[in-house]
Amino acid sequence: MPLSSSPIWPGVPAALASALLFGASTPAAKLLLGAVDPWLLAAFLYLGAGLGLLMLQTGRRLGGAEPAEAPLRRADLPWLAAMVAVGGIAGPVLLMLGLTRSEASSAALLLNLEGLATMAIAWLWLREGVDRRLLLGAVAILAGAVVLSWRGAVGGGWGMLLIAGACLAWGIDNNLTRKLSSADPVRIATIKGIVAGSVDLALALVQGAALPAAALVLVAALIGLFGYGISLALYVMALRHLGAARAGAYFSTAPFVGAVVAVVLLGEPLSPQLVLAGGLMALGVWLHLTERHEHWHEHEALVHEHAHIHDEHHRHAHGPDAPPGEPHSHPHRHEPLRHKHPHFPDLHHRHTH
Repeated sequence: MPLSSSPIWPGVPAALASALLFGASTPAAKLLLGAVDPWLLAAFLYLGAGLGLLMLQTGRRLGGAEPAEAPLRRADLPWLAAMVAVGGIAGPVLLMLGLTRSEASSAALLLNLEGLATMAIAWLWLREGVDRRLLLGAVAILAGAVVLSWRGAVGGGWGMLLIAGACLAWGIDNNLTRKLSSADPVRIATIKGIVAGSVDLALALVQGAALPAAALVLVAALIGLFGYGISLALYVMALRHLGAARAGAYFSTAPFVGAVVAVVLLGEPLSPQLVLAGGLMALGVWLHLTERHEHWHEHEALVHEHAHIHDEHHRHAHGPDAPPGEPHSHPHRHEPLRHKHPHFPDLHHRHTH
């Protein structure tokens, strides 16, 4: 089977690449924490993501390389506003408040709740299909993340509740983002970065944070571009092709990536924890990669807009105003269809089971 026609393409590579970039950004950002206020660092990471992507989009547009992606429509704005408010503002604020009241070891352990919250909401609210193999894979990945961050007993109090609240906010954010995954992922990441970064910057300045040297701001912005901006755009692409539960499971490998980068770049020791966590995560990813979800299912009539090629699910006719070439994006109609093939809960397979 050609890679382009495999059900894992391009969703799984996009999810793993997103986790790779975000995971690597954590130890990179850690190097700046001694010299940059945490609130300001969060602001520069988000602004670097948003403004960096905006410059890349402007350059592509001036060069005539307009992406074949669907634009954001007015109906998308409430979902976009909720996504930015919950994931870009509320989540970081809750995390910062929690970190001031908690031990770092306990906080690192609880941050793994984001993956669990993402998958639970996708399964319970969005009714994404899940079987025993998928569940075991998710448990293995999350168990690896727990092993990786475990430093002792978890404390209690408001700090832990605030951090858990941040993870819940990001879990909701990930599922809200799925609602927008048919639109241009780069534009979504750009808006979220600029808005969230601007709010974080205002909050930091109100608290009296001092601006660091310009060189540090530039380094933080570059880390944000790759670890937050490009990573988020890839994650939106993964949501489009995999659904929230599976994309969230693959993204839960990010702590392992961060730990490996810390070993290589920061000279941290290769611990038994890291080896065990890597084994558990590798098992979970293998269980997901070898999933074969196939059954007879029905597609109801549907009109929507997204980037597509003329595959089995896109046999529509074109009018004179249709964009040339493939992939392209335009509003199109899907006629009712009943068939059987391997699939994920992507844009065309969000049926109930």
